[in-house]
Amino acid sequence: MSESRTPKRRRWLVVPVFALVLYVIVRAAGTPQGDTSPPSKASTSPPVPSARSSALSPSPTTASSYDPADYASQVRTRARQTGVSAQLLMAILYNEAYKPHDPAFERAWQKYKPDAAFGIANMHRATFDEVKQGRDFADRRWEELSDDRDLAIEAEAWYLHDLVAQLPAHWPASYTRNDLLALGYNTGASNMLAFARGASLGNQARSYLDRLHANWDKAGRAVTAG
Repeated sequence: MSESRTPKRRRWLVVPVFALVLYVIVRAAGTPQGDTSPPSKASTSPPVPSARSSALSPSPTTASSYDPADYASQVRTRARQTGVSAQLLMAILYNEAYKPHDPAFERAWQKYKPDAAFGIANMHRATFDEVKQGRDFADRRWEELSDDRDLAIEAEAWYLHDLVAQLPAHWPASYTRNDLLALGYNTGASNMLAFARGASLGNQARSYLDRLHANWDKAGRAVTAG
């Protein structure tokens, strides 16, 4: 009896150990994509409605490997539809490529961390449900982001579009427009506005911005190739 139980017990041990290791990875480089610990009491304005984007066919998902540059065509298309920078879209995808983007993996991890982000742009449920309103993907579900990479890029692009609408005409801080939009994508609109007014970046926001700068030239090459 003891010999028959040992393999089963070992198999059960794999799950919590795997979850613990992955939790450490996600905590180290995770994307809150929401208003967490705002540096000031900046309020978040509602997203501005915009024209509906034309639907593209879902892009294939590669479970074993992932390179954001493979989706340059979708990035350029969604950037044109939403009026945002294709290079910024791509740089954020590089920022968010810190974890495996395999559909089965993401669904399994979501069982341990229900508020985890889905898709190659790492979007949370609340953000997706807000961004999709009035858009061509309004009938799509957040859970589909892991399987449909073009949908993930489309939602990312429209979220950035909505953040653009909330930026002030001028700001005293030394951040560029793309810096603030990336910070807004990572930390939420109210934090983005606080940073624009001169609030100091926390460690996580600073790390995200540093990675954006490190990925910027690579993202530019990816969206202009071909």
